[in-house]
Amino acid sequence: MSQRRVLITGAGSGLGRALAERYAAAGCAIACADIHAGRAAETVAALPGQGHFALAVDVGDDDSFQAMQAAVGERWPGALDVLINNAGIASGGPLIGTDMDEWHRLININVLSVVRGCQAFLPAMLAAGRGQIINTASFAGLAGAPNIMTYGVSKAAVVTLSEQLRAELHGRGIAVSVLCPAFFKTNLLESWQGNAKMKPFAEKMMTASPDTLDTVADAVFAAAERRQFLIIPTRNEPICNG
Repeated sequence: MSQRRVLITGAGSGLGRALAERYAAAGCAIACADIHAGRAAETVAALPGQGHFALAVDVGDDDSFQAMQAAVGERWPGALDVLINNAGIASGGPLIGTDMDEWHRLININVLSVVRGCQAFLPAMLAAGRGQIINTASFAGLAGAPNIMTYGVSKAAVVTLSEQLRAELHGRGIAVSVLCPAFFKTNLLESWQGNAKMKPFAEKMMTASPDTLDTVADAVFAAAERRQFLIIPTRNEPICNG
């Protein structure tokens, strides 16, 4: 059996890096893409096995994404086995007071990056009749909560996009999964874009979570290998009453 080829965006740190480690340990070749080229290279350097490489990409920029697609195609002609659209940014705050620039940033990076990934790499998967697409959303995309308006809406869009894509690809040999973790300790808040007053609350929730990066990555990898569609890899989801 040939070595599986896996592309992960946001692979320079956090869940992206942890998933790169698990797929590499399973014998896959990993293309690690990140807006921070140095971090992507650090991930590659730490991976077991062979065939890995790093890429710099701004998933919110069409030209940058197309350049990454060309680089992947040059290194790996044909179809990917697994595409993980993982890169994203965090935000917090209520609807009133959230400016349109924040809405545009969150929709562009959290939602349209997934669209860019699918449009770039799905055609080759369809031609090959095989593959898997894994999109990182959030539990915030399943259950509404106060003061995460732009983030929750953007992640809900990723869930819906994944549901639509799964329906479109039914019977065509390509699996779709969507990840919906709740709070766990990671470095997502480095990308914080919203109301600064909400950031300490998010940090507190992450610190208090019983889930760790390793437990979440283990759960995601196991479920994805089963080709499970909806993956909720954290144990204690927030309860939202309404």
